[in-house]
This record gives sequence, structure tokens and C-alpha cells, in this order.
Amino acid sequence: SCQYWWKPIFLSVQANYAPYFFDNGDRSTNGNMALLSLSEDTPIGTHVYTLNGTDPEGDPVTYSLAYEAGSRHYFSVDKHLGNVTLIEELDREKEDEIEVIVSISDGLSTVSEKVRILVTDANDESPEFINTPYIVQVPENTPSGSSIFKIEAVDRDTGSGGSITYFLQNIHANKFTIDRHSGVLRIKTGVALDYEKSRTHFVIVVAKDGGGKLRGHNKMFSATTTVTVNVEDVQDTPPMFIGTPYYGYVYEDTLAGSEVLTVVALDGDRGKPNSIHYCIVNGSESSFEISNTTGAISVIKSPNQLKKEVYELKVQVCDISVYAFATVTIRVVDLNNHPPTFYGENGPQNQFELTMYEHPPEGEILRGLKITVNDSDQGANAKFNLRLVGPGGIFRVVPQTVLNEAQVTIIVENSAAIDYEKFKVLTFKLLAIEVNTPEKFSSTADVGIRLLDTNDNVPKFSSDYYVARIPENSPGGSNVVAVTATDPDSGLWGEVKYSIYGTGADLFLIHPSTGIIYTQPWATLDAEVNSKYNFYVKAEDTDGKYSLAEVFITVLDVNDHSPEFNENIQEKTMIIGSPVKIEAIDQDAEEPNNIVDYSIMQADPANVFDIDQSTGEIKLKSYIRSLDIIHNITKNKDCIWSLVVQAKDRGSPSFSTTAVLKIDITEEVRPMAAFLMQTKDNPMKALGVLAGVMGIMVMITVMISTAMFWRNKRSNKIMPVRRIIKKRQTHPPRMVRMEWLKLRRPNSAAEKFIVKEDTRNENSNNNAQAGAALPPTPSPPPPPALTSAAAAPTWHVPTVSGSLTPTFINKQLKKKGLGGAHSALVSELKMKFEKRNTALGDLHI
Repeated sequence: SCQYWWKPIFLSVQANYAPYFFDNGDRSTNGNMALLSLSEDTPIGTHVYTLNGTDPEGDPVTYSLAYEAGSRHYFSVDKHLGNVTLIEELDREKEDEIEVIVSISDGLSTVSEKVRILVTDANDESPEFINTPYIVQVPENTPSGSSIFKIEAVDRDTGSGGSITYFLQNIHANKFTIDRHSGVLRIKTGVALDYEKSRTHFVIVVAKDGGGKLRGHNKMFSATTTVTVNVEDVQDTPPMFIGTPYYGYVYEDTLAGSEVLTVVALDGDRGKPNSIHYCIVNGSESSFEISNTTGAISVIKSPNQLKKEVYELKVQVCDISVYAFATVTIRVVDLNNHPPTFYGENGPQNQFELTMYEHPPEGEILRGLKITVNDSDQGANAKFNLRLVGPGGIFRVVPQTVLNEAQVTIIVENSAAIDYEKFKVLTFKLLAIEVNTPEKFSSTADVGIRLLDTNDNVPKFSSDYYVARIPENSPGGSNVVAVTATDPDSGLWGEVKYSIYGTGADLFLIHPSTGIIYTQPWATLDAEVNSKYNFYVKAEDTDGKYSLAEVFITVLDVNDHSPEFNENIQEKTMIIGSPVKIEAIDQDAEEPNNIVDYSIMQADPANVFDIDQSTGEIKLKSYIRSLDIIHNITKNKDCIWSLVVQAKDRGSPSFSTTAVLKIDITEEVRPMAAFLMQTKDNPMKALGVLAGVMGIMVMITVMISTAMFWRNKRSNKIMPVRRIIKKRQTHPPRMVRMEWLKLRRPNSAAEKFIVKEDTRNENSNNNAQAGAALPPTPSPPPPPALTSAAAAPTWHVPTVSGSLTPTFINKQLKKKGLGGAHSALVSELKMKFEKRNTALGDLHI
């Protein structure tokens, strides 16, 4: 019985063979799915394969699929028929192999196999640009043909669908070209950029793949991007890199995103430096990036992804429109070197801050900064230089060369530049860079100095003088002008207090805080009294620092006076043909308020007089030329007219005054009569004129009489004979007589020589006054002893005036051309002169 049970069991095990899959090769569509490949664009629901197998005993088999935990289920299978259907969308770029566990079972035994299904590529991806947006800074003097940027696009497809070519839109209107394979953007040959004509160019770049099959059709995909090319203006002095050449190292344990080194540049225009920006032009191969503002270069890939041992980066620094380049050499090494490191009181530190007052003494040490710098290397590798990068000439750092470790000291160099009003915070970079190493390791620390204010500024007016105008009728307390002064100091030091002083400030006040100048509450302005005021305004801070400005105020005239006549009723005498004039005075200070216009308001009859609007002259109408015409116009025989005359100013509002004018019309008379007629209303004036005329006549008479007296006095004087003869021989005739003739001005020339026979005037000079006796003749001198008495004359002949010499008379007669009667008188006078001369000669003998 034991044998009976053992044998069936043995036979049963031997007879139950496991099912198995058919292996029909890599191109078969049925079998165990080994070496199956599917295109990624296969639609969902597609029958992609048929599992096929058998059982040796011929039992029916079933099929199933299984996946690793966490894997997506891409396929489903009909367990009886073995038909495999795609139920999930394929994407080669995400998963290019699918692992599936296929199983066949006869109910008792199950056989499982792990197969890999390859997902083949279809052209379903478009090119994608990397590192966008593209903004390129290109100097305007970049040579044509130069490469300015490299554009990169990727297509995750394989084969022709993954190959990319580049081209530009609007190639003919473009100033740039692009290499279709490398994507390098260049300036067209023969084309120059011009900052003044165009500062920005927008270049549209197209990236296109090589095409491929997608769902049975040939497809080609493309993408576009815009490259912004900013043309930079070229200045005189470009930025300057500090600490060149630059070397950096990436070690095997460096993390992606780590800073490799920092390049530092200063704007070459030190007078007015601009902010600078950094960028990598080429050489990075998408492995490095640089901070636009700090110049820190970082690695963006892990070291095992870097394909080159040495990278040479071309770094560009630019301000507004000026640029400079530097080459940064970065070596990928597996050594662990140490750059200089800055330390604070609590360990490594790259930011230091200090608060201090502005304008410290030059040479002062900033003791509040506790900075130590250290390089852990040894020997020459630990020697480095220290530099202070920032606004130049303000501070300096010592020591400048360090070996291993040193205390950093910052000293004030320019106290005036440390100004709170210019910089609230001064920022610097402390740069440590190795000297004798090929790597030139460097490090930086930011130093921020916060300034505190002091009272170092004087209030300053917005203008050196202020000009204002105010109407004279402004009430007391009226605002005139606001002055403004500013003090850039902070706090109480920046508060300004205003005051005014000066001889012209009596009528004005100023608000001490706002600077508004206004009139005193009791002040009354009058342009007619004083239209100009000027004084000084002072702006003073709390410490007594002040500045001055001058204020000029003009009081504007307001029409507040009416024109005024001297009298409300005036009387005038008008001679036909001559005007009379009235005058009114307006006390306003300025035009047009003080300009007076005249008009006749009332006259009866009205059509007799005209008045000049500007001068106030009143005259008769042009057709009235005699009193007869006036008598025909009116029955008023005395010709006295009454007019109502108005004087009106031109101000706004306008004021006017009227007066009654009585005009006595008469015809023109002789000058004296006319004078008496015109002055009948003022008899004192007439008496004064007559008295003046009479006084002038009396003065003329006195002068003539005095002249005649002196002439007679000189003519009647008896001089010694010898003196008379001597004077006649040596001196020309005197002109006294001629001057007397000029004063007398006779009616005719002949009257000068009319001589009257008068025995009492033997000298014939006509100078004897009527009724006056001649002086007695002097007694003759005693006769000489040796001469007989009969031969000596008993009298002496008086001398003849030298002013009436015959020569002078003859000249006058020739000039005047006298008649025959006058010639006879002259001849008689000549004979008398000759007789007298003969007698004088005898006496002399």
C-alpha cells in the first residue's frame, strides 16, 4: 500500500509542467514582449502587443501584467487572449524605458518575466531657449563682424528632431546676423552701431528643429525669442578693474551656487561715478554666473558636471554707456585652498557697521570697527594685499600688505567729504587679494558707516533778494511776500527763525516760522507819501548761524484822489483867436490814476467852445472869428459865458470834479491894452509890471548921467604942456569918446560932430552941463627973465581932449559919408583944432 501512494504522487509531479511564452524575436508582435519598442506618440487604447504562450500539458493559460511599486501602469492585458493595450500616454523625454513583469499561468503554475519596453522618440518637442531674457550691452564702437552674444536653445527630441538651427526675422532690415548652428549673434559686416541714432535694438531670433515624424506626419517645430541689444555710449574714461588678473578655483567639494570669486571695478569717471553692472560675455558655457551688481562669480553646476578643466570667462563691466573687459580664469581642481577671510569679534564676518559724527578730524582712526583678516595658508600663499573700494580719497586702510593675519585699521583722509547732508551712509568694500599665488584668491567685506549730523550749515535763502508789490489800500495785517530759507542740517539745527530789520521795516512784520512778511495791524500804506520800502530779512538757526536777504516792496498806487481845481469858480478873459487854459491836479502817484482828461459838461448855447481833452485849453469854434458872430449867436451883449467844466482821471474806478468857468470874450487890442485887459482881475500884477518898467528906465538914466559926468570930468582937466605934448607924441588916441558915443547912440552919424558956438566952452567938447559955470582959467606962469614982456602971452590955452583928434573925425566922416552941411561944420571944427595946436607949439617954443 505504501508503494501505491508513493507512485501517484511521483507521477503527478512529473506530469505538471509549467507554461511558457513563445519567443518570436524582436520584430514579433506576439510573444513575451521582450525587445518591444513603442513610439512615444502611440495613441492611448492602441493594441500594441499580444502575449502568447502555451502549457505543455495543453491546459488553458492566462496572462497578467505587473509593475514595480510606485511605477505608472502604462498597459493592460486581456488575460485570456493576451492582447496588450496602451492605457497611459508615453513620453520618452520623461521615461524612455518601461519595466513590466509579464506572467503566464495554467492555473497551477505561474511563470513571470521582467521585460523592458523601449520608448522611441517622436518629434513632439519644440526648441526652448535657455537663460532668457536676453539683454546684451554692446558699446557703440564695437567693430562690425564682432560676436556680441551666444544664444542657446535645446530640443529634447533625438535625431533630426533634436537638432536646432537659428535664424533672424527681418534679416534685411537688421543690423545683426546669427550663426545658424552655434547661435552666435554678430554685428553685420560693414554696419556700425550709433548710440545717438538708436540706443536699443530688438532682434527676434528663431530656433527651428530638424523635423521628424509625429503621429504619422512629418512635423517641424520652432520657437522665437527677443534679444534686446542696448547700445552703450562711449565715454572718455571706462571703468577700471581692480586686482587683475583674476583667478578662481572650483574644488571637488564645492556646492552648486557657491561663490568662486568677486571681481571689483571702479568707474573711471571719479568726479561723478555712475553705478556699474557686471555680466559674463562668453566663456561660461552655462556653468558660471555673475552678480549684476556685486561682481560675485558663482558656479551653477556641480563640479562633476563641468566638462573642462580651465574656464576663461570674459567679464564685462559697464556704467551708463562705458564698458571694460577682464578675463577671469577659473580652474577646476580637487585641492582645498584657503582665501583670505575677514573676522569680527564673534568669528568670520563679511559685514561691518559703524556710527560716527560727520567731519571727524583727518587722521582719526575708526576705532569702532574691529576687523581682523586672516589667510590660513602658509608662506607665500598667505601673503595678500588689502584695498578699500568705494568713494575715493575719503578713507585709507592700513596695513596694505598682510602676511597670515593682521588687524585692519581705517583712517580718515578727507574730513570735508564725510558730510551727513551728502551721504547718510557711506559704504565701502574691503578687498583682500593674494599677491604671490597664481590663483589670486580674494575676498571682500562690506563696511557701512552711518553718519550723525552736526550743525555745520548756515540757513540759505532761496534768493538773494525778494521783490513784492502791495496795493496801497491793503488793510493792516495783509500778507506781502513769503521768503524761504533752508538749512540742510537735521533736527533743531535745521529749524529756521526769521526776523526783519532796517529803516524801511517799520510798517512790516514777519512770521518767525513761515517767513511770511505782512503789514503791521495799524499800518496804512500811501503810495503818494512813500511807494518804495526796502529792508533786510534774516534767517537764523538755533545756534545763531544766519544769512541775510534784501526785500524790496513797491506800494502800488490806487486811484483814491479826485482831480482838484484851484477854485471851483474861475474867471478867464478870452481874446478871439487865443485859447484859455484850465488846470486840475490829481494827487495820485502813478499813471493812469493821475492823468486828467477835461470836458465841457454844460454850456448854453453848446456849440460855441471846444476843449482839448489832454491840456485843458478852451477855444472858440473855428467859425467864430469876431464879436459880431458871437452877438448873432446870443443875446448876451456883455459876452460873458459860464461853462461847467469837468476834470476826470483815468483810474479805475474813475473820479471827477467839476468847476464853473466864466469866460469874458473880447477882441484883440494893442499890447498894453491887452496886458491891462488880461490883468484886470489881478491889479497888483499890473502895478508890479509898471513899477518894474519905470525902475529900468530910471536905472538907464542914472547910468547915462554917470557916464557923461565922468567924461566931462576927464575932458575939463588942464594938464601940463610938456605932459600933453609928450602924450600926444608917444600914445595913440584914447577911445573914451568912442565908448561914450556908443552909449549915447545918436539918431544919425552927423549928430556926433554937431558943435554949438559957446564962448564959455572953448574946448569944444560939448561936455559942459547946462547952467553950470566953467572952472576958472589958471593964472599964466610968470614970464622968463630973459624974454621981453611984449613977446610973452598973457594967458594959457586949455588942452584939447585927445578923444576928438582930426584923424579920428576924418575916418568917421569917410565911413558915414556925411552931407555938405555937416562937412562945413567939420571944417570949422578942424580950423579951431589947428589954431589951438599952433598956439600950443608957440608956448612950447
